[in-house]
Amino acid sequence: MLLTDHFPPTMPASLEGRLTTRVPIEADVPAVVALVTADIRRHTRDGAADEAGMRSRMVGLKSWARREVVVVPVAADGSPALDQAPLAWVALEDRATGRTNVQFVIAQDAPERDALAAALLDWAVEVGGSFARARGIERTQLDADANELDSDRARLLTAAGYAMVRTWLHMRRPVDPSELDALPAPQEGTRVRQVHRHESGLPVAQDVRTVHRMLEESFADHFNSYRESFAEFVQRLIENPEEAGWDHWWIAEIDRDGVWLPAGGLVAAVLPRTETLGEGTYLEYLGVHRSARGHGIAKALLNASIQDAIERGRTHVDLEVDDDSPTGADGLYAAMGWETYERTQSWHSSAPTHPSRLLEPPPA
Repeated sequence: MLLTDHFPPTMPASLEGRLTTRVPIEADVPAVVALVTADIRRHTRDGAADEAGMRSRMVGLKSWARREVVVVPVAADGSPALDQAPLAWVALEDRATGRTNVQFVIAQDAPERDALAAALLDWAVEVGGSFARARGIERTQLDADANELDSDRARLLTAAGYAMVRTWLHMRRPVDPSELDALPAPQEGTRVRQVHRHESGLPVAQDVRTVHRMLEESFADHFNSYRESFAEFVQRLIENPEEAGWDHWWIAEIDRDGVWLPAGGLVAAVLPRTETLGEGTYLEYLGVHRSARGHGIAKALLNASIQDAIERGRTHVDLEVDDDSPTGADGLYAAMGWETYERTQSWHSSAPTHPSRLLEPPPA
């Protein structure tokens, strides 16, 4: 098994002989989950990393679209230690043409922490450049996230040349069985339904394509919008089977001269229980086609998700919205009972394409 990467980050001189990198292995997953959870709880008391999701990113299907390493102590023989927990993890996801997601976590007590962060984020530029080269484009955007309260992460990103470009509101609405009968029906001439499914439970292909088209065309005028091909969309679903809960997918339709046409789509997922909250629903994507705006489509989709959450015995429905949304979506959510409980930020940098050692074959 390959444990050392043939294009590793260059360790700071002060850490040479002390720390090194290797590709993640199964045994690293719990330790990295613990690192990420500890990082989250510096600003969110009951937050936690999803171990199944992290396992998929590190050693499962999601890892195939990523280049990643863990930082570990150097063993006595000079090789990467296999019996000690990682001190850091960095992963670059080739998300779509011109978009590369950057995820990283570094233990608060890691030696030479700032220098280590700089080395890992320098490597991210090189990896991003290799993604751009493979896609035949001049550069790729590097996207990283940070909680608004995480000044330490903001400092590390700033030092690496990233700029904070957007704030996102994380909103929550409690649900109660008593409101079930009071939820309004969609406006006349509109309706909402779940995606149609085969007896196997898998969705009808046309509905999957419809949801993809609604989301792509709905967000075309939004901040940082980019085209995700249907093939990339489907691949992401394959890589994220835990998110493909088809009974959490809805399509809104509008009557146009006696023909029901797609008007919007909603994709949701289950939120696990935490120490302070019961099970909830998370609205991952909600899009209303521009030609159907003004007909209550978003409200109808939201009410469908609220009704569904109540019927499943859930306690809340969460979502995320751009603080500067051109559609004023945050105002609609607030009017329907959602309140902001957290803010996160998008940080951007870029990586130019260039001849890279990442493209060279591993040494014999």
